[in-house]
Amino acid sequence: MKALVFHGPGQTSWQDVPDPSIKEAADAIVRVDAVTICGTDLHIIKGDVPDVTPGRILGHEAVGTVVETGGDVRTVRPGDRVLISCISACGRCRFCREARYGQCRGGGGWVLGHTIDGTQAEYVRVPFADLSVHPLPHTLASHEAVLLADIFPTSYEVGVLNGNVRPGDTVVVVGAGPIGLAAIATAGLYSPFRTIAVDLAASRLAAARALGADATVSAGEEPDRLVEDLTEGLGADVVIEAVGVPEAFELCTRMVRPGGRVANIGVHGKPATLHLEDLWIKDVTLTTGLVDTYSTPMLLRMTAAGRLPGAALVTHRFEMDQMEEAYDVFSRAAATGALKVVLGGPQHDTVAVPVPPEEQ
Repeated sequence: MKALVFHGPGQTSWQDVPDPSIKEAADAIVRVDAVTICGTDLHIIKGDVPDVTPGRILGHEAVGTVVETGGDVRTVRPGDRVLISCISACGRCRFCREARYGQCRGGGGWVLGHTIDGTQAEYVRVPFADLSVHPLPHTLASHEAVLLADIFPTSYEVGVLNGNVRPGDTVVVVGAGPIGLAAIATAGLYSPFRTIAVDLAASRLAAARALGADATVSAGEEPDRLVEDLTEGLGADVVIEAVGVPEAFELCTRMVRPGGRVANIGVHGKPATLHLEDLWIKDVTLTTGLVDTYSTPMLLRMTAAGRLPGAALVTHRFEMDQMEEAYDVFSRAAATGALKVVLGGPQHDTVAVPVPPEEQ
């Protein structure tokens, strides 16, 4: 099969690799029908995630069709169309029993495209399939469903829930890329008083307004002053960091009010300064986190019902063999206007109803 292989910082190729096979009884082999690229993949290629070794197939988000299952798999079978979660869960360890699947110590957690081969391929082996894939309704298009593999549960759990967004809050989202935009959309489920988006790219600020941001500001135009003005000097109730660079994190800590919450989502490859000389007296709550994906079934239902704007985040579509071109477009988002790029993804506009054998 073909797959996108990491060969070290700055080096990848779309190349022939061996087909995956069942290794454990809880595995499933899934034919990848639609896949997307994550900002974390760009961090890997930059060398920010040293656990990813040369030779690894990248990718941790996909929609596909089950083609084979191990003997212990009970919830899906060959032919089922499924969402592949970015997080795998053994279901038995302490953290899985607490629904903290991202911290799984039984062989799961974030493994796809990280410590085992990932989804940017024609086929992928998914461990712990019963807890790591989700059957999809035929009415939900693949290019929309694939956004539920990572960015929506990540933004919702690590940003909105960790930040404890509440009705009437002023929420600032620093970074209006796909994760930040999904945070704006899911924060809207809790009726904040005002949502403010911060980014350098005008196209992303426009997307933020379309998804519900009440105010936008360029990161180069003193956004902390704007937040101060809009909150009468108080600061934001919740600030969500969705970039992953020190300057963005430090900006977040300047914009939060006393007693407020800073929720870090961004993947950081460099140290950031925690200004405790300013923060120690402010009763600020700071959270970090890797997504657990316990919210995925609920978010799938919301998306299928039209309550979440998944398709609005997809700006570019490619065929699977255009993986390198898709990476180029996604990595130059400021110039290309890319939000989410999706490869593959046939439409599923009709519902297939099986005919009972006695009626055939």
